[in-house]
Order: sequence, then C-alpha cells, then structure tokens
Amino acid sequence: MSRTLNLLLLVLFPIAWFAPLLRAGLLPMFGLSEISVISGLQSLWESDVVLALLVTFCAIFAPLLKVLGRALRDFGLLDPRVEPALVVLGKLAMADIFLIALYVVIVKGVGLATVETAWGLYLFSACILMSLFLKSPQ
Repeated sequence: MSRTLNLLLLVLFPIAWFAPLLRAGLLPMFGLSEISVISGLQSLWESDVVLALLVTFCAIFAPLLKVLGRALRDFGLLDPRVEPALVVLGKLAMADIFLIALYVVIVKGVGLATVETAWGLYLFSACILMSLFLKSPQ
C-alpha cells in the first residue's frame, strides 16, 4: 500500500503544481486571479531570481526527489542509508507550504487585498504530508 501511495504522488504532485493555490485580488470588487505554484514561480523568476531558485527547489525538486528516492529505495534500487537525505528533502518541501501560509496571513492583515485559498493548496499540502508520513515497506 505504501509503495502504491508513493507512486500515486508522482501523478498528484504535477497536478498540484498547476492547480489553483490561491485566488488573490486588490479589492473585493475586482475579479480574483488564480495563483498556482507554476504561475507564482513564473512571476518570481521575473522579479527575484535567488528567491525563485529557492522556492523552485522547495516546491518542485525537493518533493519530487523525495518521492523518486523513496520509490527507488522501496524497490531495492537505492541504498537504505539515503533515508536521512530523504527526510531532509521532505522537510524542505514543507517550507513552501509555510511560505504560502505566511503570504496569506500578511496579505489578509494588510486589508487592501483579498486572498482566498483554493483546492490546489489542500492538494499540494496533502501530497507533501503524505510523502512525509509514508513509511517504506520493510
């Protein structure tokens, strides 16, 4: 079961990257634009390359490397001694969820903008949490 769920993450993560995380707008009377991991990264690459590199690693590469590493380890193709590295990758993936939550709190605190969470945030969070809690079959 653990192997199957881990392999399912290889399908769910890309869906979560393109799914709407947030709907944001300047004032409630104007339409809200949807923000996904990918659209957010595209905007970030235009304004701050260093932060874009960090967020790209935490949102895309860390979870994907963790799931792929876990799959390789589950099927005996990777040494079990890599487990500590996989744990670190899982924790780095959680950093992105923290950044999104921080953004929502800050924007709502200012009061001039409207931010609503969307279904993609829950999917992305669930994927990361599932990858953290999955145990490899022994």
